[in-house]
Amino acid sequence: MLPPMSEMEQSEIDAFEGWESAPLSQRARPAPPYLAGLNPDQRAAVEALDGPVLVLAGAGTGKTRALTTRLAHLIHERRAFPSQILAVTFTNKAAREMKERIGALLGSAVEGMPWLGTFHSVCVRILRRHAELAGLKQNFTILDTDDQLRLIRQILDAEGIDDKRWPARLFASLIDRWKNRALGPDQLPAEETCFAGGHAAALYRMYQERLRTLNAVDFGDLLLHVVAIFQHHPDVLADYQRRFRYILVDEYQDTNVAQYLWLRLLAAQHRNICCVGDDDQSIYGWRGAEVGNILRFERDFPGARVIRLEQNYRSTPDILAAASGVIAANRERLGKTLWTDASGGERVRLIGHWDGEEEARWIGEEIEALARGTRGHEPVSLDETAILVRASFQMRAFEDRFLTIGLPYRVIGGPRFYERMEIRDAMAYFRVAVSPDDGLAFERIVNTPKRGLGDKAIQRLNVIARERGINLVEAARLAAGGGEGITKKAAGALGQLVAQIDRWGEMLRGTEVGHVELAEIILDESGYTAMWQADRGPEAPGRLENLKELVQALEEFENLQGFLEHVSLVMDNERDDGGAKVSIMTLHGAKGLEFPAVFLPGWEDGLFPSQRSMDENGIKGLEEERRLAYVGLTRARRHLTVSFAANRHVYGRWQSALPSRFIDELPPETVEVLTPPGLYGGGFGAAAAQGAQGTPGSRLERAAAEASTYNSPGWKRMADRRGSPDAARVRTARPTVTEATATHLDAGTRVFHQKFGYGRITGVDGDKLTVEFEKAGEKKVVASYVAPAEKQDGSDDIPF
Repeated sequence: MLPPMSEMEQSEIDAFEGWESAPLSQRARPAPPYLAGLNPDQRAAVEALDGPVLVLAGAGTGKTRALTTRLAHLIHERRAFPSQILAVTFTNKAAREMKERIGALLGSAVEGMPWLGTFHSVCVRILRRHAELAGLKQNFTILDTDDQLRLIRQILDAEGIDDKRWPARLFASLIDRWKNRALGPDQLPAEETCFAGGHAAALYRMYQERLRTLNAVDFGDLLLHVVAIFQHHPDVLADYQRRFRYILVDEYQDTNVAQYLWLRLLAAQHRNICCVGDDDQSIYGWRGAEVGNILRFERDFPGARVIRLEQNYRSTPDILAAASGVIAANRERLGKTLWTDASGGERVRLIGHWDGEEEARWIGEEIEALARGTRGHEPVSLDETAILVRASFQMRAFEDRFLTIGLPYRVIGGPRFYERMEIRDAMAYFRVAVSPDDGLAFERIVNTPKRGLGDKAIQRLNVIARERGINLVEAARLAAGGGEGITKKAAGALGQLVAQIDRWGEMLRGTEVGHVELAEIILDESGYTAMWQADRGPEAPGRLENLKELVQALEEFENLQGFLEHVSLVMDNERDDGGAKVSIMTLHGAKGLEFPAVFLPGWEDGLFPSQRSMDENGIKGLEEERRLAYVGLTRARRHLTVSFAANRHVYGRWQSALPSRFIDELPPETVEVLTPPGLYGGGFGAAAAQGAQGTPGSRLERAAAEASTYNSPGWKRMADRRGSPDAARVRTARPTVTEATATHLDAGTRVFHQKFGYGRITGVDGDKLTVEFEKAGEKKVVASYVAPAEKQDGSDDIPF
């Protein structure tokens, strides 16, 4: 039996049905004033009220304005009462802003909009009403991530499954993925049941049964249960189909399969569904978003009207043209071209750097120049400037550089580098190695990773330390010997840890092991690196990258103690003084934001586009990376700089890098190339460097060859360090080896490569060489990345 409608809902439906049958003359209303400020496409999106509508809204085209005006228009035109409109967003903040804007448009606060909210908040309300149909009570609880992991560990332990081999976090991510696709335990594809030796489906079923016993759900269940109720109880579905006369969806490109099915079921009767989104900004595939939902909208809803919002109110013409040029290379897209009435503005600046540190220094000086207004433009406040990186580990170079020069900054969407959990844990290990008296650091690492030490054992250590007047390491040494109220298992773990700390201290005082190598040894021997390697959660790869970046940072200091002192000063200087700050964030975190000045560093193949994304998802992954590039480019309003580095210190080793293939796709007429011609050899893009013919990269190379002035402050400083910036002198920094000049590197020539060391050429194919390296074996490399071995004398002719 269905729960009854509220009196307000029933009265509004009755009133609406009576009003709907009234003559048109009684229903006519004057044109509202809010329509006057819309452009033709926005107005079409607002006034197309009947039937399915897809609004393809490009970046900066006034999507939110069109969506909220459409919602207000439905109410103003009495097409539906507020309680008959379902409007879903992805964040509570977006829902609140939408309601406030509607009130401003209508001139009064909007009351009675119970169905405006996020997917999850709306589904919670529906599930509370029909909990018994999902085997729950109305007062069910929603588990957070920690509770979910604890429950999974209990199930794995009860089934005798090794949590180290089959981590609970991995199984939690699998469950989330299945629920995003609306898959229950009995619907799993056979190829996805390999967890725990093929027991995934059974474990998933146990998990769901345990949740019902606890009268609990996880976040994935909120949609999964409601979709199942709609599918198996047509009377319930029909009731909600009658209630929701109009459906509006924001950010439709980010919906997953479960959300898609939920919307299709609800829209089946009236078909008055309006989805607003941008297929070119679908960048969350890693968390379940399906770009195919928006691509097949017209097939799902025959007769649907597609309205494109293409007039951009944010960026200059050259920035828009650059973004359009990049995204045009994607095959899976509906297509649109952004344009603007604005004129003028500078071109997109493109610059390559010798290495990542040079890139951070140059960007820091450019930001200062923008803030002073010394580049011939109006000053750009630090608050109006952003650095958008592909991976969080890139932030460290900028944070260290900005702290050195006193440039205020903030990290948005996450903690600063030295505030991250994994960095604090690693630093605690280093602190204990340097000073065993550091009790706070010891408490942080004593059970991280897990060593079977509970709160009582740690409390006992503190009691021993206070009673004996010793530090916690010495207390642990006593406890490891037995007789101190510590279990045998805990005593054994403490003994092993104390022995490791003693050995690390001896190595620190000795000269056989450098401090960088010692840091790696500490993280390995302690099991901390292995802990994150075994973690299959989505955050683990990023945490491992940050740890490697931390070890790399040690190379800039003489010893471990000096590094620890540096970080202490860094943390002390990070107090918020409320002043203007440069924003540093990931490209994913920047979606929906905009800044007058944007810097996009690290545009190198393997970093951006991400090699991992391409390896795991192929063309689909590459296209999502390209959409991410499009998002980054369209965040900028007036000043946009793309940069890359020929060499980058990755995982403790110098690695050569090719410019991103996305650089090849930038229309050359929109780009001002600041890089000295020939510095990177063979072209500016990966495709050009790989010998592709007729690629946009070759056009960029010609544009670079025509560049004659390098006036930016960062380049002037770099030129002062490396010599005069005339083309002939700059080319000595890295020889340009093309097919014509590659003949000087004949088979049999002994060469040197920074990554692979010494080797001998065994084959030549244009600018591609086959080299048998002495230690790395046979490799295929681009000719511009090796030099004859006899040139290894420290001169500038060495490519790296």
